[in-house]
Amino acid sequence: MKILVLMKQTFDTEEKIVLDGGKVKEDGVQFIINPYDEYAIEEAIVLRDKFGGEVTVVTLGPARAEEALRKALAMGADHGVHINDEALFGDEYKAAKVLAEYIKTQEYDIILGGNMSVDDGSGQVAVRVAELLGIPHISTITKLEIDGTKVTAHRDAEGDLEIVEATLPVLVTAQQGLNEPRYPSLLGIRKANKIPLHVVGAGDLNVSASAKNEVVETYLPKEKTGGRILKGDTPTRVKELVSLLRNEDKVI
Repeated sequence: MKILVLMKQTFDTEEKIVLDGGKVKEDGVQFIINPYDEYAIEEAIVLRDKFGGEVTVVTLGPARAEEALRKALAMGADHGVHINDEALFGDEYKAAKVLAEYIKTQEYDIILGGNMSVDDGSGQVAVRVAELLGIPHISTITKLEIDGTKVTAHRDAEGDLEIVEATLPVLVTAQQGLNEPRYPSLLGIRKANKIPLHVVGAGDLNVSASAKNEVVETYLPKEKTGGRILKGDTPTRVKELVSLLRNEDKVI
């Protein structure tokens, strides 16, 4: 079985966010594999061990993302692909275009990814990739079964459970509860450091897409303050509330 995993390197969830000039400072920050992607990597390894084949982890990101790839290899993945070229970086739209263009050159039976990344939290990239590849996708899965080409997945539907069936090839995104990601062993870490990575640049892909969105400024939310009680009759309070929402909080 040919298994691909989409992985992103993100801030450690315990890191303190520091802003400088409207951008997040990365100096001295610890980066990790996106936690939801760890579930995808673990599930891919389980499938490989059950059905045979190989697991290839693909990441799109700067040079520092190599560390995350090495950890995925130490967990048990067979191959690592690093798409590393600033010309290919961008928003979710562009990221999906780049990843799909690379995947089109590969053989695969199933693609796994995290439900979302803990930094941007859009949950868009994997679903967009499936659409571009023209294959079905099942999101937020908490259980996965494969019988021949038949795929049955349990998915978290905001507190309820949905059981969805599809046929290989398929893309699925992992939710917490799917499994318990393993820790890399010392032997696994040693082996991972010897596995050559396949590095892909803009010249290797036929991608001309431009990002649809641009981050202009990043800022922290205002500190929470005590509640405010509006006085007067109902029409007066409604009028004041609308004015506050429009002029102070600027949400309408």
